[in-house]
Amino acid sequence: MAEVLVVGAGPVGTLLAAELTRFGVEVDVVERRPTAGGGSRAIGLHAPVLAALEAGGATDRILSAAVRVRRGEARSDGRTIGVVDFGRLDARHPYVATLPQAETERALRGDGPEPERAVTVTGVRPERGGMRVETDQGERRAPIVVVAGGVGARDLVYRPAALRRTAYADRYLMTDAAVPPREDAETALVHLAPGGVLESFPLPGGQRRFVAWDAGGSVETRTARLVRAMQERGEAAAADAVGEATAFGVRRVLGRAMRRDRLFVIGDAAHEISPIGGQGMNLGLLDAATLAPLLAAWIRLGSAPDADLAEWEGDRLRSARIAGRLAAVNMALGRPVSGAAHAARSHLLGSVLAATGALVPHAYAMGLDRAGR
Repeated sequence: MAEVLVVGAGPVGTLLAAELTRFGVEVDVVERRPTAGGGSRAIGLHAPVLAALEAGGATDRILSAAVRVRRGEARSDGRTIGVVDFGRLDARHPYVATLPQAETERALRGDGPEPERAVTVTGVRPERGGMRVETDQGERRAPIVVVAGGVGARDLVYRPAALRRTAYADRYLMTDAAVPPREDAETALVHLAPGGVLESFPLPGGQRRFVAWDAGGSVETRTARLVRAMQERGEAAAADAVGEATAFGVRRVLGRAMRRDRLFVIGDAAHEISPIGGQGMNLGLLDAATLAPLLAAWIRLGSAPDADLAEWEGDRLRSARIAGRLAAVNMALGRPVSGAAHAARSHLLGSVLAATGALVPHAYAMGLDRAGR
């Protein structure tokens, strides 16, 4: 029997299992997806996460394949109105490392266990001295269980009343596309336009991630709407590279607790944050990186470090609230507005970026997370 059972083999569960293995803890991981990848839309790893992953070797593996984005630009009507300079961060990794999720998971795994795939967990119950996990392939037992299975695993832990939910009407279109060589190949771009935001992020291999605010309600296909948005909002030259687009909505869901005795919940299962701004996956990875040594101490000493776990839980809940507020601000800045309001918004954002120096990159790159204290 494993000492810790992790439910979910996305980036967050994979990192937790790898870190626990590094600390000498026996770990099993179960995952409902039959193959790796999919699920998370996040592609950027921020400075505090890269620092937290150094000891286990994951940072070197990530950086060997990732694009190091040192600069972001806000553009309006084809004109740069402000710059986010990650090189000004007071951090060992003054950039955002971008990598597709499947490659991120491989880099995070290291010497951690291979997950048991196509296993669906249907219930988690406490029992004397441990936890019982019910799956579609029979029961499992472990002294400690961590649910890191994303949004789909939330009902294993929470009652609806235990969650703070905020619904947003915003919808987005997204694609990854191979684009022709360009001078700003390693720059993250945010194009502001009256019709809504268009974000453009570098990826390895000459690809870019494009995300556009979508009005929906059109007879056009998702792909056609995204192509039109790119043509109208500052990425006309890349629009021909778009093959297929996906659509997604946004909500914010925050759990009121992340621990109940021997049961823990981390990542999107505990706090779902808008992917606009890239806060969600990084928040979950810091959940895992900071929880792993506490669970290892519990296993090693034979008793729960309750005071440290309570502090961990409080810090992670506060960090989730901060990340949620930042994501809400990012969404608000990208909504459609009138022409006059667009001009005013562009002027205001440019002024803020010019006046705040390193504050904006610090906040955007998870510098306000409690794990960075």
